[in-house]
Amino acid sequence: MRVLGVAAGAAGWVGIAWEETVSAYHAPTIGELVDAADGPRVVAVAMPIGLPDRGHREADVRAARALGAAVVIAPTRRALTAADRATAAAINRDLDGGAISKQAYDLRPRILEVDRWVRETPHEVVEAHPEVSFAALNGEPLVARRDTWAGARRRHKLLTRAGIHLPDDLGEPGRTATVADVIDAAILTWTARRVVDGEAYSLPEEPEIFDDGLPCAIWV
Repeated sequence: MRVLGVAAGAAGWVGIAWEETVSAYHAPTIGELVDAADGPRVVAVAMPIGLPDRGHREADVRAARALGAAVVIAPTRRALTAADRATAAAINRDLDGGAISKQAYDLRPRILEVDRWVRETPHEVVEAHPEVSFAALNGEPLVARRDTWAGARRRHKLLTRAGIHLPDDLGEPGRTATVADVIDAAILTWTARRVVDGEAYSLPEEPEIFDDGLPCAIWV
């Protein structure tokens, strides 16, 4: 059963598809990427799906708890639609009590792109968090960061043990995507396969529903 893991890269979207073998994809938009991946049964995306009206998403709270570390908190929808970061920060402080992080605001175009695309795609799409998935696969959170040699090697070994054999040559995506982006997309194929097989669970157990009507949960 073909599944696809998707991560946001520096110059577009990176996808790793997994069935019997692994294939890599790179495209400027998530829609083009998924179309190129030839009909995945489930798409797991490392990007917020479902934006809060106020307060924090329970999915982000549970992800931080699972990792024992801070995670990027999805901003409120009104903050993300603000014209600039200063206005977004003011709106977010009013709605959830905290400022919007630079990382979260910089992801604004990608978050809004997924927000539009997920309403139109015929594919089953779930939100996933690479490090939460790695923690589940490893049995505990990984200590070494994925952008270190030790961290990248450990994650690669975990993927191989799970049956996700990343070849040395991933074609053009392998020449444009970073190691971290490939690793993130690859672990999300593991999560997507677990969704297909009925083995995945969500954080929280019952997805939240905000005014946007999208089920909000991180799948593992």
